[in-house]
Amino acid sequence: MSNYQSTTNPCKLCKPLGASIAFRGVEGAVPFLHGSQGCATYMRRYIISHFNEPIDIASSALGEKHAVYGGGPNLKLGLKNVTAKYKPKLIGIATTCLTETIGDDVNMFLEEYKREFCAGSDVSPTLINVSTPSYSGTHMEGFHAAVAAIIEQLCLESPTSDTINFFPGFVSSADIRWLKDVCADFGLSSTILPDYSDTLDGRALSEYPLVPEGGTPISAIKKMTGSKASVEFGWCLPAKTGGKILEAIWGVRLERTGLPIGIRQTDQFLEVLKGLSGKNMPQRHVGARGRLIDAMVDGHKYLFGKRAVVYGEEDLVVGLASFLSEIGIHPVLCASGGKSGLLSRSIHDVTKDILPESPHVRDGADFYDMAEDIEGLAPDIIIGNSKGYHLARKLGIPLVRVGFPIHDRLGGQRILHLGYQGAQMLYDTIVNTIIAKKQEDSPVGYSYM
Repeated sequence: MSNYQSTTNPCKLCKPLGASIAFRGVEGAVPFLHGSQGCATYMRRYIISHFNEPIDIASSALGEKHAVYGGGPNLKLGLKNVTAKYKPKLIGIATTCLTETIGDDVNMFLEEYKREFCAGSDVSPTLINVSTPSYSGTHMEGFHAAVAAIIEQLCLESPTSDTINFFPGFVSSADIRWLKDVCADFGLSSTILPDYSDTLDGRALSEYPLVPEGGTPISAIKKMTGSKASVEFGWCLPAKTGGKILEAIWGVRLERTGLPIGIRQTDQFLEVLKGLSGKNMPQRHVGARGRLIDAMVDGHKYLFGKRAVVYGEEDLVVGLASFLSEIGIHPVLCASGGKSGLLSRSIHDVTKDILPESPHVRDGADFYDMAEDIEGLAPDIIIGNSKGYHLARKLGIPLVRVGFPIHDRLGGQRILHLGYQGAQMLYDTIVNTIIAKKQEDSPVGYSYM
């Protein structure tokens, strides 16, 4: 059939994986997948290989029988066992393809569980549930859905405060730490949701904690309804996000910016912080901005006119496209597995004042299709996660690893993408990758720039 389409190697990951990471960013939380054991094993494998940290993801471990008779009994037993073993403060329950396909009524099961096992108990964990069938989206949609569920099911009416809520999306642990630092520099009290900077990038310990320390405090989440404002990163977000819910139901002012990658996007974000704090940009960031511009002058001759393929989560691709256009690289192909319908417009908006023509954009991308797109584009570099390694190797084009997952290099969780400092690190990496490729291709090589 000429119109037949199949997925060979999708440029995305499973929806429950994103939800698991979001739940891991809450204090005392254990992610729980209502589905087969294999789903939890798959999620753990990807998360561990990127963060190099252990993570337990519980499962209701459904089998063939439950596909016929329903998974309610296993869900209740699993929650009971997790509560007894881990003593969590919160259990984040995400559904999988199996349980969504057979039509399990998770809300009903959880109400039954509370009546049967939690009545009169003062140690029962909070239960948050979210619908995340992988056939309906990507890991980013699962991530945002879990954050929205946390807000909807946990927040309470609270007194007003000067605290600022931050919804950074799926960024690295280093990015979250940078966000904390920049808030402190502006003198802002903040609540960041989710915060897995410690729970997925922690210290070396002599004993393995079943539930690691860190995460956004549950008490702080409940009070987000009284915050002065919310700041949310991203232009390709779903209609229902944590920031949108707080704005619609509780009247919390919402400021939305793109991921602050590169000079222009970081400038816009810091202008928002300036307005919220009433303070000018701290000198530390003024200096970092100046050093970044100086580095761009130094390295411009190596990058000008180069061509790049960029792929990954939609908002990360938008941020990287903006940054690449600033430094003289033309992103000839911008691809993502997401299907928000907002990617093409967002790419156009952040590059229209710099590039002579908008990059080719492919959403719902598969690496097989991307390989066909690349023919004739002659890119000098590919920028994205480790899933594109085989494509880069086949084409003989260097790969700069950013985003998630990075499972063939050490330190993926510590890559800083945000702010002037993050742009500086990415800039140096890109320039040096271009130089290294030129050295490798030279018949004689050279040792001096």
